Amino acid sequence: MPTVRDVVAALDALWPPELAESWDAVGLVCGDPAAEVSRVLFAVDPVQQVVDEAVRIGADLLVTHHPLYLRGTTTVAPTGPAGFKGRVVHDLIRAGAALLVAHTNADRADPGVSDALAAAVDLRVLGPLVPDPADPAGRRGLGRICEPLVPLTLAEFAARAAHGLPRTAAGLRIAGDPDTTVRTVAVCGGSGDSLFDEVRAAGVDAYLTADLRHHPASEARQVGAPALVDAAHWATEWPWCEQAAGQLDAISDRHGWALRTHVSRAVTDPWTIHAPSTSPSVPSSSGAPR
Repeated sequence: MPTVRDVVAALDALWPPELAESWDAVGLVCGDPAAEVSRVLFAVDPVQQVVDEAVRIGADLLVTHHPLYLRGTTTVAPTGPAGFKGRVVHDLIRAGAALLVAHTNADRADPGVSDALAAAVDLRVLGPLVPDPADPAGRRGLGRICEPLVPLTLAEFAARAAHGLPRTAAGLRIAGDPDTTVRTVAVCGGSGDSLFDEVRAAGVDAYLTADLRHHPASEARQVGAPALVDAAHWATEWPWCEQAAGQLDAISDRHGWALRTHVSRAVTDPWTIHAPSTSPSVPSSSGAPR
């Protein structure tokens, strides 16, 4: 049976920690490297709901995309405003479970988070949006440039994305002419409005990502293409969990580890209710001009 050290080494080969951004916090957060591993749970967020699931199924290792401690800390006490993080650590250690984070290193890997997002919405990957200059094969990097199997209208592509991604309260927001033809698409799992310059330079017809803010999105639309498809952050990264579990399954088979891998279906997107506007239009003004 493999140890935490064995499994972490195998996963580090898939998502090398050196690919992570300098500000990121990836790697083993807690757990005994010498402890044996028979069951692994993959999830996006290391929140209490997911940790409770890991304990309930008897996972020896929890692998999450998002870091638990992205900033430095001096305590893991389960008290105060960030006490939930300490409780997570205490619960995992008490249950004998380790926690491993693969964040921006998994974003840049080949395959990475954006490859899983592309597959979820039936796109063929052509290459990275922002190539990693250290990759001679030209496959690693942030985001992906893709194409649908056949050209689609923006409305059809948005419907395909809505069907392929897990359901969230917010759903998808779309900016653009619904009849626009989509032949090429840029995708970026997670927050993507910092990549607008690269997306525009790629000349794609649509951009699928998450967390688009008003001003960057408004400015991008004033320039013209691409159309924008904005999904929930969690939803754009959850497909990676299934991809990662499949990768570890293949490694386990090669080594004869007989690991049991699980993917959390818990929806940990923070938004829980969507209230559509019922106003027919912008309210008309009354009285004197302001």
